[in-house]
Amino acid sequence: MSDIQAAGEIHYKPPGPIGKAFIKSDAFVAGIMGPIGSGKSVCCVMKLVRNLQKQKRQRDGWIRRRTAIVRNTYPELKTTTIKTWHQWIPPTYGNYRESGPPTHHIVDAAQKIDWEVIFIALDRPDDVRKLLSLELSDAWINEAREVPKAILDGLTGRVGRFPRREEGGCTDPQIMLDTNPPDSDHWWYRLAEEPTPEDIETNAELESKLREVGSLREDQNLFDWFRQPGGRSPNAENLNNLDPGYYLKACAGKKPEWIKVYVDGEYGFVMDGKVVYPEYSDNLHCRQFEANPRLLLHIGMDFGLTPAAVFAQRMPNGQWRKRSEVVTDRAGIIRFAGLIKKHLAEQYHGFKIGSITGDPAGNAAQGGDDEERDTFQILEAHGVKSVPAYTNAPTIRIEAVRNPMTQLIDGEPAMLVHPDCRVLRKGYMGGYHYKRMQIGGTEKYRDVPDKNIYSHVCDADQYLMIGAGEGKAIVKREPVANRPAFALSDYSTDF
Repeated sequence: MSDIQAAGEIHYKPPGPIGKAFIKSDAFVAGIMGPIGSGKSVCCVMKLVRNLQKQKRQRDGWIRRRTAIVRNTYPELKTTTIKTWHQWIPPTYGNYRESGPPTHHIVDAAQKIDWEVIFIALDRPDDVRKLLSLELSDAWINEAREVPKAILDGLTGRVGRFPRREEGGCTDPQIMLDTNPPDSDHWWYRLAEEPTPEDIETNAELESKLREVGSLREDQNLFDWFRQPGGRSPNAENLNNLDPGYYLKACAGKKPEWIKVYVDGEYGFVMDGKVVYPEYSDNLHCRQFEANPRLLLHIGMDFGLTPAAVFAQRMPNGQWRKRSEVVTDRAGIIRFAGLIKKHLAEQYHGFKIGSITGDPAGNAAQGGDDEERDTFQILEAHGVKSVPAYTNAPTIRIEAVRNPMTQLIDGEPAMLVHPDCRVLRKGYMGGYHYKRMQIGGTEKYRDVPDKNIYSHVCDADQYLMIGAGEGKAIVKREPVANRPAFALSDYSTDF
């Protein structure tokens, strides 16, 4: 433990026994899931404070820590995550600047404390590149259900790098996560609730080896997952900080699925925000069918940290059939090319390709040891010859997908999607949506769909339709959405 002692000027009490156990966990990866209002985010703020309190002084007598705080979009980072942070650690402590990425640097020469906190939004590519190259002590992924697993995977190699070992080293490097309940298809569910036997065996072996080399203590786990009780449970947490009847009022006017997730803290899928494709009906558009080897195969691809692809055919009568998808947690462009080739060999052997179309942003140079090459050049070098979509205009892309949903051909929908396209269907049903925002008390929505785990495959779907010629007949019009001085000793923590 650090030699810094708490003085009691700012007192924090955990929301309940689960929140307290989460804060005290020294696991390399610690996650907490619970309903709205359960105090999860503040638990993470105080867990970071506790990590700073535990940090051993370096050889020069200073305590140093560097922390990354991650959210899926900059508006949410600014209006929610940073606001929660500043409720407990005001911007007047040290130096806070909003320029990209926002950074709170706290230096106290009297106590010899140097704490740098960097806020990262995943919708800013430059920030993401910085995140995956930073040398960190710890990291907090806020609202993890909106964040690709690729970010968690990338951070496992970034924490524990600061301070350097020769300077005294990092005490208990850690990645912490908080979230409202995601869908049961989400990576959180697999890790926290239903790890495979292989996962369990691998983690046990890793823990044993890490203890042998002194990287984990006997009482320290590699992963710890915590689940708070539902808001209507007798054991609900954080009730002392909520108005009486908070959860009953939250249920007013809500659908059962919303209540199940946000109030009762159960896993589930909730349509949040304004659905991009309200015309889609899973009962109507989702059917079993097989691809036809006599017809051309069209492929759409989205790139980035979590690339995705959709495979479809156009029937002779004009009907579109979306047969399969490739969705990744994390893959570089070379590995993605391999996944595409493997998928083609397994499901579409002997099929002729009509088009392979990708995100035109892939034309940006990727960099390399010998030369800079864009994504399409790299794909071609690894056996996937594709072209960029002729437009990246959201309205044209979205309408190219929407139009067939609204039409009938020979008594059938002009677009069918196979049950195997699980993530694409979830996107159609509302996972792919316009985020709600409040402007002057009026509820409006952003004019571009939110970036989340469903947006990548839905973007790939759009590039497929654009590449196959569907976008050329779309007349551009307005989008559907509306425009629209720090003292560590101040923190007395009742852990």
